[in-house]
Amino acid sequence: MKDAFGGIGNLVFIVVFLLIVIGVLGLVVSYTKAFKMKNEIISTIESYEGAKCNYDRSECYRQIVDKASNLGYSTTDIKCPTDFENMGLFCIKSQSVVGKNNYYIYTVVTQVNIDLPVINRIMGFRLFQVSGNTMPIGLQS
Repeated sequence: MKDAFGGIGNLVFIVVFLLIVIGVLGLVVSYTKAFKMKNEIISTIESYEGAKCNYDRSECYRQIVDKASNLGYSTTDIKCPTDFENMGLFCIKSQSVVGKNNYYIYTVVTQVNIDLPVINRIMGFRLFQVSGNTMPIGLQS
């Protein structure tokens, strides 16, 4: 009888270990998608030179949405930092470059998608957000 309880303990240990490993791998995959999406958004904004990329019906925004669907990136509820505009899939903010007239830098924030309700409520803050800046862009429309 004593050996039977030892076997159950080992099975519980193995199951818990596998759940932790699978959770970490899922987080790594989601983080990688958010990081790649941030890079795609930045390259798209730079290729359009910031022209109307923060409007829903612009060609720039449609291209970003297409890239998001190709990467399999989606987010349920992105929480934008203060002074950022929520675009649904990402947050964006334009800043004027000091000392250079008519130059702007766009800051983009994407969020790692975690679909586990308990973890999302506990850790659903800016710890799981990825941000980056564009190169200085000459015109803002």
